[in-house]
Amino acid sequence: MTARPNILLITADQWRGDSLGLMGHPVARTPNLDALAREAVVFRNHYATCAPCSPARASLYTGLYQMNHRVVSNGTPLDARFDNMALAARRAGYRPTLFGYTDTTLDPRGRDPNDPDLQSYEEVLPGFTCRQPLREDDRTWITWLGKRGHGPDLLADPHKVAPAPDGGVSLSPPGYGAEETQTAFLTEALLDWHGEQEKGAPWFAHVSFLRPHPPFVVPDPYAAMVNPDDTPAAIPLAEAPHPLVRMTRDIAPAAAFQPGLDGPIAGLTETDIHRIRALYFGMVAEVDAQMGRMIDTLKARGDWDNTVVIFTSDHGEMLGDHGLLGKGGFYREGQHIPLMIRAPGAAPGQVDGFTSSADLFPTLLDLMGQAGGHAPDGTSLMPALAGEDRAGRDWALWEFDFRHALGDERRAAMGLDARACHLMVLRTARAHYVHSPAFPPLLFDLEADPDCRDSTAAQAKGDRTAMAEALLRRITQLRDETLVP
Repeated sequence: MTARPNILLITADQWRGDSLGLMGHPVARTPNLDALAREAVVFRNHYATCAPCSPARASLYTGLYQMNHRVVSNGTPLDARFDNMALAARRAGYRPTLFGYTDTTLDPRGRDPNDPDLQSYEEVLPGFTCRQPLREDDRTWITWLGKRGHGPDLLADPHKVAPAPDGGVSLSPPGYGAEETQTAFLTEALLDWHGEQEKGAPWFAHVSFLRPHPPFVVPDPYAAMVNPDDTPAAIPLAEAPHPLVRMTRDIAPAAAFQPGLDGPIAGLTETDIHRIRALYFGMVAEVDAQMGRMIDTLKARGDWDNTVVIFTSDHGEMLGDHGLLGKGGFYREGQHIPLMIRAPGAAPGQVDGFTSSADLFPTLLDLMGQAGGHAPDGTSLMPALAGEDRAGRDWALWEFDFRHALGDERRAAMGLDARACHLMVLRTARAHYVHSPAFPPLLFDLEADPDCRDSTAAQAKGDRTAMAEALLRRITQLRDETLVP
């Protein structure tokens, strides 16, 4: 690998770690990512540090766990004192360029309260030049659709689909086509920009794809690509669901996952969940197709051999498992995410041990030959890329702050302080431990109960104590070390 390779970082929002053909998934169709994996190091047990989007991305960009960066929700500012990958890339001589979004709320200190950059959680991570934004309102994409000849009805509600005859989740496609998705929009912007780059001058691009994030709507041929009956059954809801699971099911509106649905997600049927799963894997296939377009173009333009390609996500998606949809929480499915890194000169292979999204920032520091402005909590994955250490950790840790998910009134009714509405998970190969000030602890024996349905915390007090001590040990080791050495 040369001293300054091109760097292409791709994040696909809400992509589950199991949703790849290379992971053995029975219906995930990802031929382009599977081909990339054959040239890459694949991290099979890679975990986000937290959710939702802003907290997860704060960890990805800074290498810090939530306990240290303290972005606890969409809208919590990221402290300006922290270094990040874009600032480090600038120090290395790159002009890091964004296509999509970083969901960063800027530090308000030192800014006038009327500064428009403080009015949204969807600002750009300091250091990035944003070539093509894509905000939650989709306005840039909708404008692009209008230039392609679509009329006002579609532009007013591009994700509108024909209702299902039974009133449930609809499998109908929207009015835009397969080459007109948000994914295609951002891919086209990247390839236009790439064509403008000076030959031989290293570049850094971050493509932040929205899909397969809800709403679960996708055009043909992807809408009909997966038969709902072929999708694996969801992990059933426990007979006595955890209070946080019960509340989430009762609070989360089904319309957040597909417009036009009524009621909370608790009202969705098993048929609805299978349809959602089919649409999700259609969306996965759509992103994979645009990944193939991107890779083919880089190869045709002669840039492939000197380009580091990183594919990952911010967090997972419950997809009906344990009766839940969306992100966050204490279950594996909400936090297990993909990571593959293809680097020139690196030996392809896989890491089966645990790795963390906090590891990406220190890895990029090493790739760019830079020191960090703070000490990351994560660990560089460069030894794994060099084939020297592919063991990974023997633990994963993640957090979830659910104060805003509950809302002020519900928290008050439960007598919970906002700071108590937080949980931490320590997962090993054999055990899954959940600690929260708001609820009794949970402990799952992964050998007997791999789906985490029945907590043994009350019976296995010795094991619970051992996991609690192990979690405390990890927390203690994650104290800030920036100036200590």
